[in-house]
Amino acid sequence: MSRVQHQQQRCDDWIFLDVPSDITIDVNGVRFALHKFPLVTRSGRIRKLISEHRDAADTAKIELLNLPGGPETFQLAAKFCYGINFEITTANVAQLCCASDYLEMTEEYADGNLSSRSEAYLDDVVCRSLEMCVQVLQQCETLLPLADELKIVSRCTDAIASKACAEQIASSFSRLEYSSGRLHMNKQVKCGEDWWIQDLSVLRIDLYQRVIEAMKCRGVRPESIGASLVDCAEKLLKRKPVLGARAGASAEAIEREEKTVIETIASLLPAEKHTVPMSFLFGLLRSVVILDCPMTCRLNLERRIGSQLEMAALDDLLMPSSQHAGDTMFDVDAVHRILVVFSQQDDSDTDGLGYESDGPRPLSQTALDKVGRLVDNYLAEIAPDANLKLAKFVVVADALPGSARTTDDGLYRAIDIYLKAHQGLPDLERKRLCKLIDFHKLSEEASGHAAQNERLPLQAIVQVLYIEQLRLRNALCCSCSEEDRKTAPQSRSTSNGMFSAGLSPRDNYASLRRENRELKLELARMRLRLSDLEKGHACIKQDLEKSNSRKLILSVSKRFRKLKLI
Repeated sequence: MSRVQHQQQRCDDWIFLDVPSDITIDVNGVRFALHKFPLVTRSGRIRKLISEHRDAADTAKIELLNLPGGPETFQLAAKFCYGINFEITTANVAQLCCASDYLEMTEEYADGNLSSRSEAYLDDVVCRSLEMCVQVLQQCETLLPLADELKIVSRCTDAIASKACAEQIASSFSRLEYSSGRLHMNKQVKCGEDWWIQDLSVLRIDLYQRVIEAMKCRGVRPESIGASLVDCAEKLLKRKPVLGARAGASAEAIEREEKTVIETIASLLPAEKHTVPMSFLFGLLRSVVILDCPMTCRLNLERRIGSQLEMAALDDLLMPSSQHAGDTMFDVDAVHRILVVFSQQDDSDTDGLGYESDGPRPLSQTALDKVGRLVDNYLAEIAPDANLKLAKFVVVADALPGSARTTDDGLYRAIDIYLKAHQGLPDLERKRLCKLIDFHKLSEEASGHAAQNERLPLQAIVQVLYIEQLRLRNALCCSCSEEDRKTAPQSRSTSNGMFSAGLSPRDNYASLRRENRELKLELARMRLRLSDLEKGHACIKQDLEKSNSRKLILSVSKRFRKLKLI
């Protein structure tokens, strides 16, 4: 059975079969054989169209072009004209509102017309339920821009935002507890105030955007908005390629839709920090690069990431390069820009790209330490790349302030890996690399490795040996008497100055190594002597524990009496 025949059969179930039809309505190829009188009493548009066919035959034919909702919605409107009851639901209320506007079924032509009935259901029933509003918005996707002009979309989005805000306020009150004469929030009580998050992800991205913007205006918590954005992005990006393939869309069309989704999600991110996971931000950044989104979108994401970089992981920073073959494996330039944003937070906090700024916010030492270790690990990962230029490596290593590294062991390891992978570096470039290291911040183990590292320039090895020598002297000085500590550094520093001034760097290197070996031997002898003393002390203590406690007390008391007599 064809669609026209099926539609005609459904129409025959409710029209007056005993009265011949005197008008035929064509809606998108589907014909309805109806009667003029019921239609003209409620539809202003049909009344005008029939008046234009007065001179035609008895059975007029009218074609309704672009009727919102198509034949199914017109059938409901025609039933309403015939006085036949049907149920208004979330699945048809938006179509009925638009169709009644198109057909001019207003109070001007009849009391309680379809327009007022549909509007009443929308305001009194739909807007009282968040789920129903979402369902109506889904129906509005095919009714734009008329649904927007009739303010169906704005009423539903405002209702959703209002309901979500009210839910969160009620949830906050439910977690309030009174104790010790004060009210406080019990954070351990978990409430499902954000149950609406998954409901919103079914919306098309343009309507979803309007809902989130309305929520921001209503004051919905940024954390809830962030969670909704994450859920929506994941579901939309998974759903779009599948739906596009089913609909026969081209790869270019699917890519354009994905690009629109990514740009919209990025623009809706809350200004506050820590509202979405860092992995999600980096995922957005990768998508922005792959889809070639506008540079402003990319820079905005990089600023957001840089403002909370201490929360990132190493895998987040390892973003593949988007350039052609022959360039680096990873996007080092993007990481450098992110590090610059992080380092500049001391001077001025986020501004200009959607961030709130309450004035300068100095970086905490904890954040600096985390980022310092993160950057050192990142440098170690990218160092083996044969295409990584020295300038890019240096600019990333030098992007952080000196206080970001309490120890330079990680930086030394990364530089050593780079030297091992780029063995043809000239001496000047190796010196440039080693200038990044503060050898005073190397641990004893790293210093020992650096002192024997042939990949380092000779001047750097001499510097490491000299610092190691100072450490050994300080260790010996701490083991000597107070008088020795006062006199020894002066004589040694004098002899060292004379020694260093008259020797070449290579002779200086050999002498320092020899003197360091002697100092290490002396330190080892002192440690051995200290160990013997500790063993002797332990033996004496065991002998005392084995002896009879009473005899020990008597002998001690006798000695005290003798002392008194003396």
